[in-house]
Amino acid sequence: MEFKKPTLCSLLLLLLLLFSSSMNGVEAKLCRVPSSGFRGICYSDTNCLHVCVSEGYNGGQCKGFRRRCICYKIC
Repeated sequence: MEFKKPTLCSLLLLLLLLFSSSMNGVEAKLCRVPSSGFRGICYSDTNCLHVCVSEGYNGGQCKGFRRRCICYKIC
């Protein structure tokens, strides 16, 4: 039983796609903590980010109805 080259390549590509989509990576959990150093209403994600980084966190973003600066770190 002989396969033509395009058929064999298509079959290998299909198998590769099937196996690569079924593998799940491990994701780290993010912990969210309100910033202790940010004062006032949070309008700028950039300002929040800088404050959170200065507090030792990995990132920060303005969140919620009250627009609070929420810092992120990997748990």
